[in-house]
Amino acid sequence: MTDTVTATPWVRRFHPAGQAPARLVCFPHAGGSATYYFPVSRALSPDADVLAVQYPGRQDRRSEPCVDDVRVLADLVVAELLPWCDRPVTLFGHSLGATLAFEVALRLEAEGIVPRTLFASGRRAPSRHREHERVHLSDDAHLVGTIKRMSGTDAGLLADEEVLRAVLPAIRGDYKAAETYRYRPGDLLACPVVVLNGRSDQEVTVEEAQAWAGQTTGPCVLRWFTGGHFYLNDHAAQVIEVIRESLRATV
Repeated sequence: MTDTVTATPWVRRFHPAGQAPARLVCFPHAGGSATYYFPVSRALSPDADVLAVQYPGRQDRRSEPCVDDVRVLADLVVAELLPWCDRPVTLFGHSLGATLAFEVALRLEAEGIVPRTLFASGRRAPSRHREHERVHLSDDAHLVGTIKRMSGTDAGLLADEEVLRAVLPAIRGDYKAAETYRYRPGDLLACPVVVLNGRSDQEVTVEEAQAWAGQTTGPCVLRWFTGGHFYLNDHAAQVIEVIRESLRATV
């Protein structure tokens, strides 16, 4: 088994594992970047070839316009991922990344590529939305306050005015993508779904998490951890082990 493609601005491969029997594709949260998954890549290599998606509008892609529509972003991502689907693929997405991973999985299945598993972390099922969410329309202070409340971005970075001006457009664009997304009834996956959430996450209720079972014709398993929206920062080892067990079982 040899590599047939190379990394692109969309796809980051921190620890290439060309001989690995499977690939894990990771999708960042709102305002997040591919580097968030560097520890995951390090932990799973060389057993899995870990790819992290880098959205436009951040880090080395900060000069590119953000894509603030989940379906448009999914179309673009799938075009980049197809060459990497020469072996079993598992998807992991956190928050916005979970919704995007769902839409990517739908498109891959339409191409005849059924993901081994979709890990949906820190996000309610696509069929559940909250009409009152308008964070992307709020002023900068409210947007920053929301990010700090969920502990998704280093407080030190948000205190640096220059850095703040640089990252806010990406954060706002991602929030718009998440908040304006609407599920199309009838869009169902065939792959298994594993739902991971923090018990005190205000962004996902128990019912909203359980609703993931209605998004696939395959099995759906829920796993709960202590903590809030970014529970996985405190439970990284456990989450990685859950992924590792799934990869072993499906290869």
